[in-house]
Amino acid sequence: MIIAAIALIITLRKQAAPEPARLLPGADGFFYVNLKWIRTFNATSQLPPVSRDPDYQKFVEETGFQFERDLDQAAFAIHYPQSWGSGTAGTTDEPRFSEVFVGKIDSSRLTAYLKKLSSSVEDYRGFDIYNIPFEGRTVRVVILSYDSVAVSNHPNADVIRGILDRSRKLASPFGGPWLLRKFYRQVPLASLSFAILRVRPEMSSLGGLGSWSLLFPKPAVAVISARYLRALHLRAEAFTDSADDARAIADKTSAFLALFHAAEGSVGNQGTDPDVKMFFDSLKVEQAADHAILTATVPPGFIRKAFTEAPTETVAPPTTPTPATPTNKPPPAPNPSQKPRSR
Repeated sequence: MIIAAIALIITLRKQAAPEPARLLPGADGFFYVNLKWIRTFNATSQLPPVSRDPDYQKFVEETGFQFERDLDQAAFAIHYPQSWGSGTAGTTDEPRFSEVFVGKIDSSRLTAYLKKLSSSVEDYRGFDIYNIPFEGRTVRVVILSYDSVAVSNHPNADVIRGILDRSRKLASPFGGPWLLRKFYRQVPLASLSFAILRVRPEMSSLGGLGSWSLLFPKPAVAVISARYLRALHLRAEAFTDSADDARAIADKTSAFLALFHAAEGSVGNQGTDPDVKMFFDSLKVEQAADHAILTATVPPGFIRKAFTEAPTETVAPPTTPTPATPTNKPPPAPNPSQKPRSR
């Protein structure tokens, strides 16, 4: 019975997305990251310190909350515009987002901060929903519990209310949005972060996502995950409607990787970074039935170099010339047409 109970728990854990993600509304894409486990594995030790802009610094001072220190989990729902293949954001021109954050929260300080920013406060089932105007839209924020907050800039206020309603119910391992429930089982166990995205050809018509159409000429669902086992292991799967579509994606991805390898080879052996070379050598593409799979291993050194600014190039000081033997002849006049030698 004990073995059966353990097997049942593992099975449910494999099929059930993390609770913050299950609270999210129906959407066209989902992203989740477990920062608590990332810090536990010391996976961020290679990253540089977080720089704070004035707005974030003011937020930290008034709430006492630092995302890099106090945020444990974050789950995002991405709402595409209707022009991106019947997206869930309505008639908006750009994507909207709904989020659930879990961490160490000082509720009293956060409440005071939200009251200062909000233009109005809605009382919904005993909870305050703060309506904050921001860049021509309304951002709605509600404190769900002592350690969780929900945020949404979806134009429909029912989205944030739905998150609040689901947070009051008993957590079910079979709950959550349909897209998340269907594809979360494809996320490898012990993944620290994952993304599940509907990819539509219509997305190529808007700025910033034009490259997607080169790999996805037809609708697909992309499942991207990351695990940290001495290095960052990335896995991306594209689920399509047929094996032919998956083969086309795999062939196009292989062609792009071949270009990368060709560019790397043109540099030569001298100056080739071992971490970069290890990353490119680990890239592999394969096809399995109706989905294409891309895997890669990112060494810790590559992560550090990717997030660290390149050092400023230093110029060596000019060499002091050796004094010449004194002669009675005057020194030659400089020739203005003569170019200095490059060092």
